[in-house]
Amino acid sequence: MSCFCAVQEEFYCEVLLLDETKLALTTQQQGIKKSTKGSVVLDVVFSHVNLAETDYFGLRYCDRSHQTYWLDSSKTLAEHKDLITTGPPYTLYFGVKFYAEDPCKLKEEITRYQFFLQVKQDVLQGRLPCPFDTGAQLAALAMQAELGDYDPYKHLSGYVSEYRFVPDQKKDLEDAVEQIHKTVTGQVPAEAELNYLAIAKALEMYGVDLHPVFGESHSEYFLGLTPVGVVVYKNKTQVGKYFWPRITKVYFKETQFELRVVGKDCNETSFVFESPSKTACKNLWKCCVEHHTFFRMPENDSNSLTRKLSKFGSLGSKHRYSGKTAVQMGRDQAASLPRPDLQVVRTRSKTYPKRAPQTAADFSSDILVSN
Repeated sequence: MSCFCAVQEEFYCEVLLLDETKLALTTQQQGIKKSTKGSVVLDVVFSHVNLAETDYFGLRYCDRSHQTYWLDSSKTLAEHKDLITTGPPYTLYFGVKFYAEDPCKLKEEITRYQFFLQVKQDVLQGRLPCPFDTGAQLAALAMQAELGDYDPYKHLSGYVSEYRFVPDQKKDLEDAVEQIHKTVTGQVPAEAELNYLAIAKALEMYGVDLHPVFGESHSEYFLGLTPVGVVVYKNKTQVGKYFWPRITKVYFKETQFELRVVGKDCNETSFVFESPSKTACKNLWKCCVEHHTFFRMPENDSNSLTRKLSKFGSLGSKHRYSGKTAVQMGRDQAASLPRPDLQVVRTRSKTYPKRAPQTAADFSSDILVSN
């Protein structure tokens, strides 16, 4: 007589970290299964990265149509249907979910380092555009954090071209970075990263979570969720800004997303947008609820308003942000952070072949083309 025993399914997931290393999550190593709660998965990753200021961060995943979602800490992995249909194996992306208004005031060096890695990635991938001079300054500080003081014997001509900082990087930027790198000597990695964040936080698109929508006459817009409110962009130009304290209602139904905002005259106005799909609309609403709660709720009111906001959805949808708010994090961790003797381990950036030096023939051809 045969014995039929249930074979436990082996779960395998790769988490891509901000330093471009990977963390494997498996049933065998960490006991991760499809029935594991998102909060447990997050805790494993936070422990690996050695983070204490965890509520700024999260894990993202993409469905088959490349729609991006944040892992819900209150749900099991199996309940993330759009994730489960992509594997096995599965891929999660660790990153900053809520961008601190002033990342320089984060309590711990390890948190600031992770923010630095995220913002550097945002610049490189074009999510955080910056002028040429600002890009060169940021890249020079990244070089200082990576390589230390400029040394003419070690840092030979063209060394900057081995690294990537902005989309479609050109030699003129690399030359500017090399010159600025010579002027920022004496800064240890933590100081260079802090100065990097001090510049980046002032950029217009810092910390903006963009969602494509349609407005009147099916015009294309983007709604940007930020630490201070919701920003509306049309043709890459800001055309509206609604601060969190003035947003009284967030609502969605099917593909329709609505914001109700109280103006300076105390009158309420509705702004209605169409999302590309039902899932995109629900995801926008969910992200908006979480941002509103995290950044702009006095701690005594956070639970009550989150309950209020959770009723704004349609079709029985409910969602509550379960983490700490920015206010609570500042209060609760003031005494315990930074942790004494915390060591920050930094990973070297990926490098590329050095740009070939321009030859006399290349220079002559440039002249002919320009003439």
